[in-house]
Amino acid sequence: MTQHQHSLEAIQRYYGEVLKSSADLQTSACCIGAPPPSYIAEALANVHDEVQARFYGCGSPIPLTLNGAHVLDLGCGAGRDCYVLSQLVGPEGSVIGVDMTEAQLAVARKHRDYHAKKFGFANVEFREGYIEDLHTARIADESVDVVVSNCVLNLSPDKESVFKEIFRVLKPGGELYFSDVFADRRVPVELAADPILRGECLGGALYWEDFRRLMAAIGCADVRVIDRRRVAINNPDIEHRTGLIEFNSVTVRAFKLDLEDRCEDYGQAAIYRGTIAGAPYAFDLDDHHRFFAGKVMPVCGNTADMLARSRYAPHFEIIGGTPVHYGLFDCAAGNAEPANDAAPIKCC
Repeated sequence: MTQHQHSLEAIQRYYGEVLKSSADLQTSACCIGAPPPSYIAEALANVHDEVQARFYGCGSPIPLTLNGAHVLDLGCGAGRDCYVLSQLVGPEGSVIGVDMTEAQLAVARKHRDYHAKKFGFANVEFREGYIEDLHTARIADESVDVVVSNCVLNLSPDKESVFKEIFRVLKPGGELYFSDVFADRRVPVELAADPILRGECLGGALYWEDFRRLMAAIGCADVRVIDRRRVAINNPDIEHRTGLIEFNSVTVRAFKLDLEDRCEDYGQAAIYRGTIAGAPYAFDLDDHHRFFAGKVMPVCGNTADMLARSRYAPHFEIIGGTPVHYGLFDCAAGNAEPANDAAPIKCC
């Protein structure tokens, strides 16, 4: 048995046998997050209690404007986010949940009829497979509009393969939107191999700069942070063992677009039309780009492409093109409004 196979089997045991509900977790890594926005809270109220009890996520990786979209949830577990997404994509959209743990999928599948009756339509499918190789779950090339994941990608022993697979199955202009745990330094090998730390989403946490380099290597030159929150370690033994390592739950978005590795200035600007359901007054692209409805806001070339070449395009007017280059654009220097009170993080 390879080390990767051993790691995957240990994770399957932890989530399929050790954890019976979120109350069994020993840290806040798999349950951290701000209260969900009202539209998600309303959708959550329709999700079966057993499905909610088996939820081990670390954020709210569900973007806006999903009506009619085809969404893939990686590491879907008992299906909580899938059933929320089902309501948001509507009868014209679809949701596929992929997980490798049969015990979790059994809970998700058990309640499919319950949710179909409650929603008035059935658009969710659960498939057993590995996120490192989505062919195992029969996910075709360029077949998905949005990929989401909730505190799962850190569990993989082969993260490069995971992100390569994500960008294989995304359509051009498609979006990856996920929450996960990241570390402020590289986690030592002995801690990364510990089954409890791995299961609690700490052992496999990527060092942020290694994540950035990994994404650049597979062709994604610009990832954006939506939200960042410190993980509380409530177990004294785990806190002692992890020492000075700081863990954060981070929500990230990235697009399948040919972007530059720096934010370049082409004299462009964007105007938000105020037409996204749930965001009538302002839209947050990331933690330092808040677009107010009707307000002209200067943007770098990458931001312009994210808005103009994705499913957000109908909601924005982009002024200007790229025939003239004015040098580097400082996205963190106040050219756009901060989306929250967090310290600005440069686009790339």
